[in-house]
Amino acid sequence: MENKVTLEELGYNDTFEQLRKENHLEDFEIGRVIAEHKERYIVKSEKGEFEAEITGNLIFSAKSREDFPAVGDWVALVNYGSDLAIIHSVLPRLSTLSRQAVGKFAERQIIATNIDFALLVQAVDRDFNINRLERYLTICYSSKVGPIIVLTKTDLIEPQKLKEIIENIKLRIKDIPIFAISNETKDGYASIKGLIKKGKTYCLLGSSGVGKSTLMNNLSGKNMMKTDTISKSTNKGRHVTSHRELTVIENGGILIDNPGMREIGVVDSADGLETAFDRISSFSQKCKFTDCTHTSELGCAVIEAVERGEIDRKSYDNFLKIEKEKDHFDLTVAEKRKKEKSFGKMVKNFKNDIQKISTKHNDVHRK
Repeated sequence: MENKVTLEELGYNDTFEQLRKENHLEDFEIGRVIAEHKERYIVKSEKGEFEAEITGNLIFSAKSREDFPAVGDWVALVNYGSDLAIIHSVLPRLSTLSRQAVGKFAERQIIATNIDFALLVQAVDRDFNINRLERYLTICYSSKVGPIIVLTKTDLIEPQKLKEIIENIKLRIKDIPIFAISNETKDGYASIKGLIKKGKTYCLLGSSGVGKSTLMNNLSGKNMMKTDTISKSTNKGRHVTSHRELTVIENGGILIDNPGMREIGVVDSADGLETAFDRISSFSQKCKFTDCTHTSELGCAVIEAVERGEIDRKSYDNFLKIEKEKDHFDLTVAEKRKKEKSFGKMVKNFKNDIQKISTKHNDVHRK
């Protein structure tokens, strides 16, 4: 059993306590989901760590996979024995980081919940991609999560090249903190440690092999996550994080590591897009038509700004691509709901017909 912690050390605060009371959960113990393995959860509470399952009622009442617990959730539970708990309810979430579920029609996948900040991790030697950073920003802003850019593996490139990368980011992405670190030499670690505050929750987002797990190990002061060695020929470190996991680090900050994400499909991102691409949003106010798509309309202030060089063309192209994906996702969600509604109506009609036949049969039988 690990050292016991207080709920406050896990990120609990007055807001969650109020939500607990509003949902009449005072009689239950409260814990936080720190890991998830296919419908099985590891929950940490003031009594320790427990393997937990959800009640049949919670499974039955869930409208979708999103209603199940996720890493970062606060849950109401009952302990049975020394290491087993049953989750009865999930407290309302203050923030939910999510993306389009890979390979699933009109479904979203929760990355983590109740996050304060997201560390957007990219390796400068091979993984660096501003388009992807803008995608992560869109997800963060639509989730009300503060983004922080972390550039890793700085020991593998020249200082001048690193300077150019940071300048390129600042041309397209404004007012976001940028930290450049080396997991090998520990350059930049003092700054990033100073950023992480006690009781706040930080989620690491990035592709496989960018150094998220090593960063987490180094910040935590202990070997939390396994990492594979880096191939000398490719400079590709391959980490083996296969699930989300939450840990409290030495200075009291709370970190959630994630499996590497190859695809970052954006969901529910109207506000997120406007904030992530605030320059485009600002110019769009001057467009001739209120429903301007910024693709071919005459009098489009956004297109004019791109042609004048006031909006970065690559950023504009990325904006259109993400917006198209978002619109397609919204459409498929609407189609899915329509089909579900139609199916529900068919089932209801079928039940009514059965009832009528049964009633008619009984009436005939009585006569």
